[in-house]
Amino acid sequence: MSDKKNKIELSVEKRKLAGRQVKTLRKDSILPANIYGRKIKSLAVQVDLKSFLPVLKEAGETGLVELKVKGEDKTRPILIHNIQYHSVNDQPLHADFYQVDLKEKVTSKIPVELIGESSAVKSRVGILIQPLNEIEVEALPTDLPEKIEVDISKLENIDDSVLVSDVKLEDTVKVLTDTAQILVKIDPPAKEEEEIVPPAEGEEGEEGKAEGEEGEKTGEGKEAPEGKEGEKKEETKGESEGKDEEKKEEKPKE
Repeated sequence: MSDKKNKIELSVEKRKLAGRQVKTLRKDSILPANIYGRKIKSLAVQVDLKSFLPVLKEAGETGLVELKVKGEDKTRPILIHNIQYHSVNDQPLHADFYQVDLKEKVTSKIPVELIGESSAVKSRVGILIQPLNEIEVEALPTDLPEKIEVDISKLENIDDSVLVSDVKLEDTVKVLTDTAQILVKIDPPAKEEEEIVPPAEGEEGEEGKAEGEEGEKTGEGKEAPEGKEGEKKEETKGESEGKDEEKKEEKPKE
């Protein structure tokens, strides 16, 4: 790897192992990779992980890297693409090296880096949201920016925002992302949810009161009093027996 002002260099060698066999490479801290690109034949390569990590940190996925393949006389200009990471330790498992033509434009997604400090956030007037973390651009490989800096110090009030159209880039770089999209914005602070206090012991909640009132209306949950219908039946029976006695006492005169 060279000084940042000069070319970034990385040495690799051709890879013979493929498929499940690459696991043996990873155990030895060797990263499997592939070189691909327009009008070139794909080539399987491998690189020492310790050599690759600092290059990745410096170049990212937008910096041009001079790739030296062991056994070849000329270096290949490449961009690092499609890195696969381990789900637990975040170590790279595989990478693609996209070989470019220095005279042909390429498309790439450039990371957005926020600089400065928003007074709205500092004074807790609002919160900062960032819908976009990268902007897609088109340019010659040598003209691709490493990152796009966005100054948020001018965001002072709710709804203040920075759009893609507000970003200033070199004339050699064409923005492909919709320029009307919001990069960063100040939103109102999130409202705290009201705490629901349970009723004190011995007190009924509104739901309990409602159920009780409903029960009183329907008669549910209460012992039913003796019905009037039963009383009427008893009275009718008594009246009937009394009338029978009266009939027995009244005898026809001889």
